[in-house]
Amino acid sequence: MDSAALLDLLGNENRRRILRLLAHKPCYVTEISEYLDVSPKAVIDHLRKLEEAGIIESRTDSQRRKYFHISRNLRLEVNVSPYEFGTKSAYPRSRKLDVTTWRYLSLDVRASEEGDDSQSMAAELRELERLENELSMAQRWVQGRITDVLDRLTDELDATENSRLYADVLLELADGPAETESISKAVDAPPGMVQEVLAEMAEHDLVERVGDGWALDE
Repeated sequence: MDSAALLDLLGNENRRRILRLLAHKPCYVTEISEYLDVSPKAVIDHLRKLEEAGIIESRTDSQRRKYFHISRNLRLEVNVSPYEFGTKSAYPRSRKLDVTTWRYLSLDVRASEEGDDSQSMAAELRELERLENELSMAQRWVQGRITDVLDRLTDELDATENSRLYADVLLELADGPAETESISKAVDAPPGMVQEVLAEMAEHDLVERVGDGWALDE
């Protein structure tokens, strides 16, 4: 599901409360209605939207009572800064995904050994929660560093507007020289605007002309 649509879906407080409840145990409509203190009809409407989005599923018990439960793991990230707004959603494909094979992952992801006894499971859960907190702190640190670099770029160019565009242009040139047209397509901005950005950065000795294209100033 598109992350923007997912953000709209979860923007409703009652739908978030339903998911908090279902995260503890499967529930049927009457239980949810009593928990939320809203009508069963409204609950059914919320459940339908969550089910259409693939976030929850339902099953019917022997008494033909329909229970709802969360169907899969989902992570939604929202990034808001003076230079960027964006959302990103991820649905893990498999619990067997092996992050230890990722080439550029520098965090220690060696969790405790898997086991079926309570001691092993508790130790593994504690280690995974520690790793989750570490990843969260790393994300916040990275976001802070990105903001810091963009602040410095803004000060260097005395540019209070389009700071993100300046940064995107620099990133495109980080891999080597490129022509204005290709940079324009990569950063999704009109060629004329990109040309103005390049000219201004050239005045500040950040980029330079190389043949028919541009490169980072050495």
